[in-house]
Amino acid sequence: MIEFYAKAKLPSRFGNFDIYVFKNDENKDHAVIVKGDIYGRENVPVRIHSECLTGDIMGSLRCDCRDQLLTSLKMIGQSEYGMLIYLRQEGRGIGLLNKIKAYSLEDQGLDTVEANLEQGLPADARNYNFAVEVIKYFKIKSVELITNNPEKIKFLEENGIKISKRIPIIIEPNAFDKFYLETKKDKMGHLL
Repeated sequence: MIEFYAKAKLPSRFGNFDIYVFKNDENKDHAVIVKGDIYGRENVPVRIHSECLTGDIMGSLRCDCRDQLLTSLKMIGQSEYGMLIYLRQEGRGIGLLNKIKAYSLEDQGLDTVEANLEQGLPADARNYNFAVEVIKYFKIKSVELITNNPEKIKFLEENGIKISKRIPIIIEPNAFDKFYLETKKDKMGHLL
């Protein structure tokens, strides 16, 4: 369960947003970035983005996380309304320390899934409970989900969120993330 905690204006290079923070039972500070009036609406463009310190902040080329984040903010910023839910679940939920260890294993030839499994961790440990609660908090009737991940779609639908449309994020691969993206497509079913 979530409880509203704080809200402030967030002007950005992508448009003028509001930023919300909610208290929850996970003891993590997830951010919710909102453009316009989304309360009770249908077909709200929504991106659920999991934190990636190396990509989002450092601009790592090992993944497409930063490009997905910026592309989503640009899409939402150009819309009348929309929402980006920024989840604090680094490294597909395994945390920064394990993610960097996974990078080291990838440097030795493992793919991103194998690197997690080699550590005794799941390929993807994320959950989207907070996102479901946020969508329900705003009484959103349906979302246009900005994603390539079929697991997000499945989780939201199984938890009562109506998805009226999937908006793909098309990011051109680079020399460093091509194998990573192929692995996400082949082993995790991402819609690339």
